[in-house]
Amino acid sequence: MSTKSKDLRDWMFRGLMFEADAENFRRAGLRVGADQREVEQSLFSEALSPFSVDLRNNALTMSRVYALLFCFENSVRSLIDDRLTERYGAAWWESKVPNRIKSFADTRLKNSEANSWLEGQSKDPLEFIQFGHLSDIITENWADFLDLIPSHHWLKQRMDELESTRNFIAHNRRLLPTEIQRIEMYVRDWNRQVGL
Repeated sequence: MSTKSKDLRDWMFRGLMFEADAENFRRAGLRVGADQREVEQSLFSEALSPFSVDLRNNALTMSRVYALLFCFENSVRSLIDDRLTERYGAAWWESKVPNRIKSFADTRLKNSEANSWLEGQSKDPLEFIQFGHLSDIITENWADFLDLIPSHHWLKQRMDELESTRNFIAHNRRLLPTEIQRIEMYVRDWNRQVGL
């Protein structure tokens, strides 16, 4: 191998190693290289530019609420998975989830496989259930969550209201500021209660 080829190969290898390390730093919240946020913000602004300022402002407000509910819902999924895996092993889904929920998840999973462009690449059945099923799984396994959640009523009240809000937002409706504050309060209460 010629010196030039070896130098080029070494240079490319170091570049690839830097990119891999830089990505780890970015995921940890450290800024490395070009600021992607500016690029993303510019592209986002460009995509929204045809719409009125009022419509864009409402969309941005609701996107914040969506992000909060997205994080909440997926943290509940993680809590269920972590707690039941810890106590029953990786196969907890088969023994700890009601049959109607398993059947629902199986149907959705099959649909996702038939329409792979629609629902991502996950094969985890917990990701294919509805929001309301999460509280059903917790209730069915109450003894496993009793140390985290004060009562069935507390769980049901919060989960039912957050599910209604989630569905409301999913249909592109706008919430009042007081409703947004209540959602934020419920999520803070949940996080404090379960130790997040």
